[in-house]
This record gives sequence, C-alpha cells and structure tokens, in this order.
Amino acid sequence: MELQQVLEQKVKEAAKSIFKTDLPSVEFQPTRKDFEGDLTVVVFPMLRTIKGNPVEIGTKIGQYLQENVEAIAKFNVVKGFLNLVVSDYYYLSFFNSILGRDRFGYQEANSKDAVMVEYSSPNTNKPLHLGHIRNNLLGYSVAEILKAAGHKVYKTQIINDRGIHICKSMLAWQKFGKGETPESSGLKGDHLVGKYYVEFDKAYKNEVAQLISDGKEKAIAEKEAPILLEAQEMLRKWEAGDEDVVSLWKKMNGWVYEGFDTTYKNLGVDFDHLYYESNTYLLGRNVVKEGLEKGVFFKKEDGSVWIDLTEEGLDEKIVLRSDGTAVYMTQDIGTAIQRVTDFPDINGMVYTVGNEQDYHFKVLFLILKKLGYSWAEKLYHLSYGMVDLPSGKMKSREGTVVDADDLIKNMEETAAAISRDLGKLEGYSEEEKKVLYQTIGLGALKYYILKVDPKKRILFNPEESVDFQGNTGPFIQYTYARIQSILRKAGDGTLGTVENSFALHPKEKELLKQIQLFPEKVLEAANDHSPALIANYTYDLVKEFNSFYQQVSILGESKAIKRDFRVQLSKKVGEVIQDAFHLLGIQVPERM
Repeated sequence: MELQQVLEQKVKEAAKSIFKTDLPSVEFQPTRKDFEGDLTVVVFPMLRTIKGNPVEIGTKIGQYLQENVEAIAKFNVVKGFLNLVVSDYYYLSFFNSILGRDRFGYQEANSKDAVMVEYSSPNTNKPLHLGHIRNNLLGYSVAEILKAAGHKVYKTQIINDRGIHICKSMLAWQKFGKGETPESSGLKGDHLVGKYYVEFDKAYKNEVAQLISDGKEKAIAEKEAPILLEAQEMLRKWEAGDEDVVSLWKKMNGWVYEGFDTTYKNLGVDFDHLYYESNTYLLGRNVVKEGLEKGVFFKKEDGSVWIDLTEEGLDEKIVLRSDGTAVYMTQDIGTAIQRVTDFPDINGMVYTVGNEQDYHFKVLFLILKKLGYSWAEKLYHLSYGMVDLPSGKMKSREGTVVDADDLIKNMEETAAAISRDLGKLEGYSEEEKKVLYQTIGLGALKYYILKVDPKKRILFNPEESVDFQGNTGPFIQYTYARIQSILRKAGDGTLGTVENSFALHPKEKELLKQIQLFPEKVLEAANDHSPALIANYTYDLVKEFNSFYQQVSILGESKAIKRDFRVQLSKKVGEVIQDAFHLLGIQVPERM
C-alpha cells in the first residue's frame, strides 16, 4: 500500500479515536518549499465534521500519526496545514524495493482492457506534413502510455484512399504527368502524387477565373469548372468499378504507400493493423440500411438517409446521399464495427484527430450508441490543436505545407549545427555523429510537440526546440548522457542493496520523492491521454537531478556507502528518464 493510502487510513482512524467522528475523505498536497515537510494534510475541509481550532486539530492528528506510522519522523502545523516529515528510512526502503526492477512505474502487461488507438489516417493524395507529425507523435505516444498502464493496445490507422481528392491527383497526373513515375522523377511516391494535387488546384483556379471573365458568377464558375466535373465523373467511374480508373488508382496509391512507409520509419512510429476507407465504407452503408429498418435513421424525400439528434442538442446528420453513396460518417461507422469484429477483445477506441472534427466524433459516438453497441460508451476522441508556423497556417492544396520528410531532415541538420557549435563531438566517428544528429534532432522535434497539452495549439520553432538548455528534448538527453558517463567512471562500484542506516542529504531525498511519482504519472497520463504529463514530469526529474549533481559529490564522496548509493541513485534516474522517453517515442544517447 502506498504511503498516502496508509496515511489516509490513519488520519481517519485518528479522527474516529480522538474526535469520535468519521471523515469522508482526506485531502493531501505536497508541502510548500518554504516549510519543513514532504506531504501535507489539509485540515480545513475537516472542519465540516470536526468542530474546533484547525491548529489544535492538526496537532492532535500529527501526534497520532507520529506514534502510529513508522514512516512519519516528525510534523509541524502551520494554520490549517499539517506538514509531515517522512523518515529517511522510508525513502531508503522504497529505493531498495525498486533496485533492479526493469521499467519501474509500468503496470503488468495486458492486465487491463484492450484498447485500439487510431492515428495518422492520411489522405493518399499528398505527403505527410507537420500537422500529421503531431497526430502521429500523439497517437503513438498515447498507445505506448496505455501499454505502460497495463492495457493491451492495438495501433491502427484508417487510410483515406477514396473520394474526390484522390481523383483530383489522378486526373492531374493523367493530364499533365506525361507518364512520370517516382523512379523517373527521383521523387518519393507521396511527393509525386502530392505534386499533381497542387497541379489540379492551379488548373482549377485558372478555369474558374476564365469562366468568371466569360460572365459566370463565381459560385457557378466554381461548380462548373471543366476539370472539376471531370474529377467528379472519375469518382463515379471508380465507385462503379471502372477497370481503367481502378487500375490507375491502385498504381498511384501504391506510390503513396511506399512514401508513407519511409516517413513512418524515419519518424519512428508503426502500426499493428491497417484499415482502408475503400473497404470499410461498404460495411457502413449496409449498417445504415439496417438502421433505417430499425428506425434509428430516416429517409428524406430525395432519398437521402439522416439521423435526428436534435433531442441530444445536436442537429440532423446525413449518413447516405440521395444517390446511395457514402459520406465520411458512413465510413467511420463501418470502420468502428469492423474493428470490433476483427478484435473482439477491444473495450475502447481512441481516435487521434484534430479539434476541427470535434462535432463529427460527438455525432459518430452517439450514432453507434443508438445502434446498440455497448462498446460505444468507451470511445474517446483525442482532440488536439493545430500546429502553426511563424509564417501562418499551412495549406496543402496550395503547396504551402511544411513537409514531414523535409522537417525531419531539417531537424537533424539543426542538431548537427548546434552540436558542432557547442563542441560536443570530440572522439566521434562520422557514423556515430550521424546517428547522434538523428537522435537529437528527432528527440527535439518529438519533445517540443509532446510537452504541450494536446488540446492547445502549437507555434512550432525548430531552432528553439534544439536548445540544449531549458525544457527541451536535447537538455534531457544530455542529462541522461551525463549519468551514463558517471556510471562508466564508477565501474563496478554499485551494490545490490543500500543500507538504511544513514541520513539522506536533502537533495537525495527530493530526487527519491520525484522518482516515486513516476508510476502515478504514467496512470495519470493514460487516464488523460496526455503525453505532456510524462514529458513535463521528466523535465522536473532532470532539473532535480542536475540540482543534486551540482550540490552533492557523487564519485568524490569519501564514504563508500554514500558513494555507492549516489551512483545507484543516478543510475535509477537514468533508467526512469529512458523509460519515460520510451513512452514519448524518443531515444536517449549513451554519449553526447
């Protein structure tokens, strides 16, 4: 049982014994830095059930705890706050209990419900960009955090491989491509297809402008541009199974998949299972027809199918067009059902999708509940804010996005330049330097994005992210490397357990208190679906270690028992940093 749980039980015992009353709950908080203590019991809420002076109440409860809880060395009362000083013996016993434990803070694997986490889910008409990077990093990290919290996790994506946007790239390639391929152009397949998505938009705007100059109203011109009508016709042919259109679709999508795979590998994310919209929309369409028969949906005069959610504070939502073709909602209904069919042990799904789709997911989850699926109660939209640049928003159809591949390369180059300027590369081979640049550059990118609460927008600054000072990935990586240097110098001087008979330095105690928080942070991050909690916990741990390192001699300590303890304490800090960064998908270097 954790100390706080023990103390809660004992505080309630004290209230019963001394004041003859039952406390419904006990409020704790960390002791303020300007007071002596490790943990504080807040007395004020007790005044609802215990009448009297808060200082006297706190003093009597403090005396009871000191007499009945071995871990409490002493206490003090400041107004309505009972500050408890935890014994060194308790912290040393805790430290001995975690020595040699791999991945301290992780729960037993697969001890909790299975969860499917969806992320990335790109369109196959353009390469991945900075916005996709935030999506991938969030989804992958949340999946790893849920695993660490004991869940069985399936990582997946739904590839949006059908629709008018795909046909726009295909049509533009037909018109302007002259048979260009990834091999002939030297471009990654997703970049090549994305190039023709931009080309379509250019041609479309030119045609709209020409129609307007010919006297058409803008709204009509935008609907009647010939190239758009051709793209719409191509989509109809695709849905009808036209052999030539489907063949082109397969070829160009194949180029894109190869390009995506390269980006995912470079970014360090992966998936357990893939779904394709071109398959799941058919199932969704059938489910909608069944729901129509059950009265979940209704049909309008034009033949389109809708659901009325006005009683739930939403509105009417279309689920099938009048011509019987699917909308995004149709596909998402089918995909959710297919996933539970494929993985019957799933008892929850996490959708990593930007906050512009908040309304869509409210509707989706509500529809699935109305269709009678019990697992719909455990669907979660991991809604995140957009990523902005100093120059403003990105627009993919205009070709003004920050390409994911370019950004990853730029981060490595930035890490290389800063590392050279700081003179941190002595004794490295060229291959070692290259690996280090990748580790630092990717670590900087991932940490900069993941340290921010998912719900908040991010203004991304590559140079700021690679700073070796402050709340950055490289700063934490550098501290990890410093610890590995200490361990190399210490050699085999680490013991199996430490004696509980010596007094802790205040900095040692603070470091142990910070380590002790890790399991709680893992569970909190899993419950909140927030890698930011892990990132900022790690920064706090590193700050605490650096303060310890500056004020306490480690290898220079004359007493062997203290020297070995400090070496082991440093080693455990390094392990927690490594395990925490694993949850963020970030590697740590042995040397920097």
